[in-house]
Amino acid sequence: MSRPNFKAMSQKDLHAYVLAHRDDQEAFYAYVDILHAEATWIEMPPLESAEDLENYPEFIEHLRKSSEPRDKAV
Repeated sequence: MSRPNFKAMSQKDLHAYVLAHRDDQEAFYAYVDILHAEATWIEMPPLESAEDLENYPEFIEHLRKSSEPRDKAV
């Protein structure tokens, strides 16, 4: 059986493949590489308390935007 071309797969397709083939380390690493290349996350040091979040307003804004309901009107 031939191996899929992970580099040609979309992130969504590769994510589904990794979930369906959890023992495939090559697929997992290809998926992590895609996530790293897109870098859509915000990096910050570990928090020592909940109050530490106040030092990262861009993170709070990101959370606020991602939790807003999306308009699904057609």
